[in-house]
Amino acid sequence: MPKGVKVAVIGGVFAVMVGGAGYGAYNIMSALNGGGATGAAGPAPVRSGPPSAEEVEETTGKFFAAWEKGQAAQAASYTNNDAAAERVLTSYGEGAHITGVKITPGSASGDTVPFSVKAKVSYGGKSKALGYKSELTVVRGLTTGKALVDWEPTVIHPELKRDDTLVTGEAASPPIEAVDRNGTVLTKEKYPSLGPVLDTLREKYGDKAGGEAGVELAIRHADESPDTSLLTLAKGKAGKLETTLSASVQAAAEQAVKKYAQSSVVALKPSTGEVLAVANHRDDAFNAAFEGRVAPGSTMKIITAAMLIDNGVTTMNGPAPCPPTAIWQSQTFKNLTGLEPDESASATLASGFMRSCNTAFIKLVDEDPLTDASLTAEAEERFGLGRGDWKTGITSFDGSVPAATGPDRAANAIGQGQVQMNPLNMASVTATAITGDFRQPYLVSPELDDRQLATAKGLPSSTAAQLKQMMRLTATAAQGTAVQAMSGLGGDIGAKTGSAEVDGKATSDSWFTGFRDDVAAAAMSEQGGHGGDAAGPIVAAVLRASG
Repeated sequence: MPKGVKVAVIGGVFAVMVGGAGYGAYNIMSALNGGGATGAAGPAPVRSGPPSAEEVEETTGKFFAAWEKGQAAQAASYTNNDAAAERVLTSYGEGAHITGVKITPGSASGDTVPFSVKAKVSYGGKSKALGYKSELTVVRGLTTGKALVDWEPTVIHPELKRDDTLVTGEAASPPIEAVDRNGTVLTKEKYPSLGPVLDTLREKYGDKAGGEAGVELAIRHADESPDTSLLTLAKGKAGKLETTLSASVQAAAEQAVKKYAQSSVVALKPSTGEVLAVANHRDDAFNAAFEGRVAPGSTMKIITAAMLIDNGVTTMNGPAPCPPTAIWQSQTFKNLTGLEPDESASATLASGFMRSCNTAFIKLVDEDPLTDASLTAEAEERFGLGRGDWKTGITSFDGSVPAATGPDRAANAIGQGQVQMNPLNMASVTATAITGDFRQPYLVSPELDDRQLATAKGLPSSTAAQLKQMMRLTATAAQGTAVQAMSGLGGDIGAKTGSAEVDGKATSDSWFTGFRDDVAAAAMSEQGGHGGDAAGPIVAAVLRASG
């Protein structure tokens, strides 16, 4: 539900109401320590250690019973942050209009208790049943020694975050029926990764799609991201919103990222810039595929190779020795473990590219006429990156390749240092590399809201031809680092692998970008290892679905 509706707000989450008949599964025992009673021997000693099973049962029972009865202050007193809990519980009923709360606890697992909530939401003469599941944990109070509910907004509803609010009322933005390029309806139930994307599309284009607002219970996020609808009391009229997505490619992307933690992927059409799929598998709801800002590792060598060719330093068949190490302004750079050095006359840029030799590139970026700003200029002017002017239809980051001095100039050339990218950026880099033309990626037609898409001059045809051929070799030649991941794919294929080292992490981020005919895709998996280990199979699965 968009911002600005006429509704009552609820502090941070659910609250309660109505009679306490709901809770009955626990026997509420009278005063199990912590009640402050004294005897002849004086005050009872403060307890320590993990809460016992009996304490867990008693504390959760009291909390649930007070919550059901709408006794916000009483329920909050059984938590370890009564001020925050009381705000949420008080607003639960007054702003969210939730009544008739009944809580059913499940079997405790140590100090954690799962439970289900059933209630009713009423507003403007409309009512609807509400049901969901959550869990809580009981901890020992630091000063009192009492067994207390460890307060988190998720206790009241699993999708609530700190300072979020619950709102029931008339939506300010009408609902949308988002459809793919062939008219297939896209829902967050069928395509879970699209949940945040669809919320953003509704907020931005609901009024333009021709729908009518309904009445909803929704979470209003403190970080100002689009509201998350939880329950529709009265359906509005959904406006139809056409996207560039492909339902079949999206489905493949969803399945592919599920196999690797903290992974993201984007697929697009190089000939148009239309985004075919965007998927994330993360612990949070962050759209890292479009908004991520991390080092892309050796996938950056596509841009670096273009810079070397465009500035006349070398060609794909020009010399590019691959020594074991390369020293740049007192800093030593190495290749990935296991990469055989090659300082022979047959060592070319193409061989260094397909084997992903760091030292071959670092040896060349010091050649005339290159400067500290050459890589930045190549990224911005040829690939359309780093200027902050992409208008994809939703929030996105268009990369950053800042001019750097010292060791970072060399590090930037191999996708480390100060360079920041996401899968959307690298899919676009591949698209530009194989066509020679920069076409800004987009998810919704610019004709819908008269957006001006970003432009760049692209690459000379000779440069594009060499980049495409080097990517082909990387995916098909015996020594190519992408051969295993891309095996079995038909058509015109090419790829580039990348591993990005992250400070404080023992395992590198896995990066991979590739193409198959008129589809380009890029993926990243945090701490996924080498490019072909995690990101490679993700990209290959998406490209396979595009044929």
